[in-house]
Amino acid sequence: MAKGNAARSRSTAGTKPAASARTGTRAAGKSPGKSPGNGSREPEFVQLLTPDGERVEHAEYSVDFTDEEYRGLYRDMLIVRRLDTEATALQRQGELGIWASLLGQEAAQIGSGRALRPQDMAFPTYREHGVLWCRGIDPIMPLGLFRGVDFGGWDSRATKMQMYTVVIGAQTLHATGYAMGVAKDGKCGGDDDSANEAVIAYFGDGATSEGDVNESFVWASVFNVPIVFFCQNNQYAISEPVERQARAPIYQRAHGYGFPGIQVDGNDVLATYAVTEAALDAARHGEGPSMIEAYTYRMGAHTTSDDPTRYRIASEVEAWQQKDPILRIRRLLEKQQIADASYFDEIDAEADSHAADLRARVLALPDPDPATMFDNVYPNGSPVLLAQREQFVAYHAGFESKGSGH
Repeated sequence: MAKGNAARSRSTAGTKPAASARTGTRAAGKSPGKSPGNGSREPEFVQLLTPDGERVEHAEYSVDFTDEEYRGLYRDMLIVRRLDTEATALQRQGELGIWASLLGQEAAQIGSGRALRPQDMAFPTYREHGVLWCRGIDPIMPLGLFRGVDFGGWDSRATKMQMYTVVIGAQTLHATGYAMGVAKDGKCGGDDDSANEAVIAYFGDGATSEGDVNESFVWASVFNVPIVFFCQNNQYAISEPVERQARAPIYQRAHGYGFPGIQVDGNDVLATYAVTEAALDAARHGEGPSMIEAYTYRMGAHTTSDDPTRYRIASEVEAWQQKDPILRIRRLLEKQQIADASYFDEIDAEADSHAADLRARVLALPDPDPATMFDNVYPNGSPVLLAQREQFVAYHAGFESKGSGH
């Protein structure tokens, strides 16, 4: 990834803003303060920035960023949206098999991703492109997976972010097991705060219906492991609205398992940052698991195989567009005179450059040798697998012979 000004770019894996968010006491099991100016139909959640770009106070959470850090959050969100748009276009042109867009969820992902410390470990679904950006991972990595030329693998030990998980909810089990290991290794609750670690597990509202997720809640609670369960409630599990997944706010489920839950305005990058930082900090200090429900909206399709017009009306989408997370922070920058037109033009141009570079590199990805699928199944090989490989290679060689006219 191209890196610009260090304070604005912040594309180094796990780097936090220089002036960290200052948070109050943890809202353990408390109902968050009601969000102002959102109408009677909105839930109660933590909010620091209204859709109009106005700062609001909250009794438990606050942030204290420099102007450069505010601009950096906007930059992060704009670039990941532009990369996401390019990936969608590549799929529509037949260059990717499928793509899961993050459109509308940039604040939830950038806010939580920037709250992570370098030593923390993230477990994503298949949509956390913004968190991937925050961890300093080359954005082409998951596109190899969706293009079908590799498994989208990156070094999770170096980046402190596991690979994308397509099986719904499975990553919460992996994350809980990893967090149990962190606790058993004595890497949380220690006197040296810089050495303490936490784990974050991302999932959607639909995943809360999966047994894996609920089993993870049980184990995390019983063993008091340092994990934050981060649910991006984007209102739809593929084609089913959240009302068919949960009859009560999702964050309240945490209380039944014996750990705190809190709901945050997932289109507010400042609130998401502050709430996630507090939850991770509590986990690192040995206070156990917690759950964050980021109340947001999937403005596009579930994946490019989906047609959202079949199950939701245009007026609903239009209403949520007024709460666009990027427009929200741009309004803040303009009202506070933190950025001017030339800055926005500069970031637009940078985002376009990133997108053009990504497109060129995706189109240049080489097709793998089909036989390589056998290479990494067993560390020391297998006679049965070797026989299968030889049969597979001979079968494909037969097509080559016919194509050459022999």
